[in-house]
Amino acid sequence: MSEDATPATGAAADPLVIRHLEYLGPMSTRDGWRPDPSYPEVAFVGRSNVGKSSLLNKLMKRKAFARVSNTPGRTREIHFFDVNRQFVLADLPGYGYARISKARKAEWRPLIEGYLTDSPKLWGVVQLLDVRHDPTDDDMVMLDFLAELGVPTIFAVTKVDKLRRAEVAPRVQALARQLGLDPDQIVPFSAQTGQGRDELASALMALLAMPHWKEAP
Repeated sequence: MSEDATPATGAAADPLVIRHLEYLGPMSTRDGWRPDPSYPEVAFVGRSNVGKSSLLNKLMKRKAFARVSNTPGRTREIHFFDVNRQFVLADLPGYGYARISKARKAEWRPLIEGYLTDSPKLWGVVQLLDVRHDPTDDDMVMLDFLAELGVPTIFAVTKVDKLRRAEVAPRVQALARQLGLDPDQIVPFSAQTGQGRDELASALMALLAMPHWKEAP
């Protein structure tokens, strides 16, 4: 998928104008194929059914950029996309779906953890959480793993349109307390209304402008 888009009137303020978007391919095992590490990479990760595909579609302003599946846990590979020939977006498999077999989960964990550990161009991670639910044990394992690595992480909470407007800020504050974060570090996001799209795009571009975290003093 390669698309060239002409920004609409007023789109100059868009922090992430998509001019080129190309699917590069999947990585199915820790030692399997992956794109040449030519560009910085940003990984998107979250629990199955957290709304990651819908968020990516809205972020990229493409209706079918990432497939929205009615069967959580179906995706078993890491999918890579070239964005503007500027960075690579890595869409990681969802984790924590209860109906997936232990054997399947045992296949995914080395793939996800191996990619996050081994990728020489991993610039950061966008961790997704459902605003309606407290972090699960699987979420906390992932958060602890990212903290142990020391990789810069952007936090986004999805499906804020499922709450009443007055409920969003208290839920974000509650999640921030559970995660040990400042509420300002969390981006409330709705794939339905577009809330948080530009804020997440701005955070992503700021992350890419930083020195690589393994080389930072």
